[in-house]
Amino acid sequence: MYRKWVKISLIIVYLVIVAGAVVRMTGSGMGCPDWPKCFGYLIPPTEEAEITWQANQDYFEGQIIVYEESLKVAQSDFTSSKEFNTTNWKKYEKHSYSTFNATHTWIEYINRLLGALSGLAVLIMALLSIKKWKVKKRITLVSFFTLGLLLFQAWLGATVVYSELLPARITMHMLVALIITALLIYLLSTTKERNENQVSTKLFRNLLGIGILLSLIQVALGTQVRQSVDEMVRANGSEGKILWIDDPGIKFYIHRSFSILVVLINLGIWYINKKKNLGFSWTNLLILFIGIEVLSGIAMYYLDFLFGMQALHLVMAALFFGVQFYIFMQAYKAKLKTA
Repeated sequence: MYRKWVKISLIIVYLVIVAGAVVRMTGSGMGCPDWPKCFGYLIPPTEEAEITWQANQDYFEGQIIVYEESLKVAQSDFTSSKEFNTTNWKKYEKHSYSTFNATHTWIEYINRLLGALSGLAVLIMALLSIKKWKVKKRITLVSFFTLGLLLFQAWLGATVVYSELLPARITMHMLVALIITALLIYLLSTTKERNENQVSTKLFRNLLGIGILLSLIQVALGTQVRQSVDEMVRANGSEGKILWIDDPGIKFYIHRSFSILVVLINLGIWYINKKKNLGFSWTNLLILFIGIEVLSGIAMYYLDFLFGMQALHLVMAALFFGVQFYIFMQAYKAKLKTA
C-alpha cells in the first residue's frame, strides 16, 4: 500500500509540473492575485462582473474586487449602497497587479487544485510510512521530509504570486519541484528489490551524478532565460519576443552552450551502458527525452516561441531529470563491475 501511494504522489506531482508549465506558457501566474483563495473565493469567479464593484450587491469579508485599477478587499460582510463607500474596503497590499482574465484565473486555479491533491497524496504516503519505522527508519524520515518540503513549496508558490513572479522565486519554485520528484523516486527505488540483471561501474555512477547536477543548473538557467522573454513581452507587447530573439543576451548563450555539455554527458551514459552491457534500458528513454528537449528548445527560438513548445520544453526537462535520477538510484543499488 505504501509503495502504491508513493507512485500516486509522483504522478500527481508531475501533473502539477505540467499544470505549472501551462501556467507559464499562457502567462497565467497572476490569474489569482491572492493565495490560497482566488479573489477571496474558494471557487474562483468566471466573469469580470463578479469582481467589479456594483451597487446594491452583497459582499463577504475577504472578497476582492478590481476598483479604479487597483484591488480592494472587503473588510466585513455588507451590502453596498448606491455609492462606493471606502470605509467598507481596504487596499490589497500584497502586490499592485489588478488585471482580471477568466482564462488565466482558472488555469492558475487548476494548478493550485492539483497542488492541493499532491499534498493530500503525500500526506497519506507519509502516514503509511510510519509502519516502515521498525523495518527501515530512513523511509519514514524521508517521507515526512518530503511532506514538509511540499508544504514549503506551497508557501513558496504564495511568495511567487506576492512578488509578481520574481525570477529568483520562480527558479527556486521549479528546483524545489524537481527535488520533491527526486525524493519520491528515491522512496520508490528504496522499496524495490535490486535488479540482478543490472551491473554498474564507477564511471557510470559518476557520470550520472554529474549529469543530475548539470540538469539542475540547466533548469535554473532555463527559467531565467524564459523570464527575460516575459519581461520583454511586458515591456514591448507581442513584438517583445522578436526583439529578444534579435538580442537574447548572455543568459541565453550560457543556457545554449550548457545544453551541449548536458547532451554529451548523457550520450556518454547511454554509450557506456550499451558498450559494457550494464542492463539499464531506461537510458534509451533518457536519450529520447533529451532529444525532444533539444528540439523543443530549437523550435522556441527559430519558430518565434511556437505555441505549446515552452510547456513541452519544461515538462520534458522534468521527465528527463526524473528518468536520470531513477537510473542513478538503480546504478547505486546494482553490483559494481570491476572489469
